[in-house]
Amino acid sequence: MHKFNRFKEFYPFYLEQHSDPTCKLLHFIGSWLVLTVLAFVILTGTLAALWFVPIIGYGFAWVGHFFFEQNKPATFSYPFYSLLGDWVMFKDILAGNVDFKK
Repeated sequence: MHKFNRFKEFYPFYLEQHSDPTCKLLHFIGSWLVLTVLAFVILTGTLAALWFVPIIGYGFAWVGHFFFEQNKPATFSYPFYSLLGDWVMFKDILAGNVDFKK
């Protein structure tokens, strides 16, 4: 695997690893649910709900990779860039810069 030194170099690779529409959709849903849990924690003070954040975030993403994309998540090789990529892709989907269908 290529060694990435900057996120700007990594992000195109990240998007290639998310070419399946269902995988992208699952990432989007997982990210949305993570934000929902965080809002719940902030509003209610129920800190125990934070246990759901990695389960939801990684759970949706890994189902997308293992069953639809059929590749190994970049998280295993580039954990920080991959986490950042999740949120940049989430923002790009919301902004219409990344399409679920492509």
